Amino acid sequence: MSRQNIFDNETFFSGYKALRDSDCNANDLIEQPAMRKLLPNLNGKTVLDLGCGYGHNCIDFVNSGADRVIGIDISEKMLAVAKEESANDKIEYCNMSMTDISKLGETFDFIYSSLAFHYVEDFATFAKDMYSILNAGGRLLFSQEHPIITSTVDGAGHFNKNENGEKVSYTFSNYNQPGERRVHWYVDGVVKYHRTFSNIVNALAKAGFVIEEVCEPTPEEWVIEKVPAWIKEYIKPNFLIVKARKEEM
Repeated sequence: MSRQNIFDNETFFSGYKALRDSDCNANDLIEQPAMRKLLPNLNGKTVLDLGCGYGHNCIDFVNSGADRVIGIDISEKMLAVAKEESANDKIEYCNMSMTDISKLGETFDFIYSSLAFHYVEDFATFAKDMYSILNAGGRLLFSQEHPIITSTVDGAGHFNKNENGEKVSYTFSNYNQPGERRVHWYVDGVVKYHRTFSNIVNALAKAGFVIEEVCEPTPEEWVIEKVPAWIKEYIKPNFLIVKARKEEM
């Protein structure tokens, strides 16, 4: 499985941190509000945050009543920020690849991940690994870049404009050709993996998960008022969010 660690590249890390520190990024305005609406009751629960980044969600889980949270990330730079900004006695941060979760040696009531799964090469195996460490009745909630976004081989999917310069449609290709994509995002050669919607759902179902809800979030009215340019997100989805559960034994 891939263990790319682009987030510890200094150029990438600086650019990404500046993006996340901005109050006008799509994560905070579109993806995170939708994720929060789908969170289960975490009171007394054990939580695993895959690709925890700066640890902000880990702190939120503790504040929502979680009894223990493990945040894992492959980036030492991100975890250094997490340990400084998002420290708590109930949180443990681990520097490891999320594809190594079977080595943790414990199980969890809730597995969460925000915008990290498109970096996993073998999603079918990864889904089985997550299922195996989830307690009976436990939940999985994750977001990733939408397959429409990841599909185009060279990362050159693009909006099309009318004669007034308004974005009116979106062009993409290679949707039914899953596999590696190398794109430019702050630096050249960032590796992501494209999967079709059916690839994702079928991998989860075959691992044993029951799909509870699928969300392709759009901006709420307050977002459009804050950043009018985000109205373009009604043309195509930017994110895919899936909530699933492991059946009670």
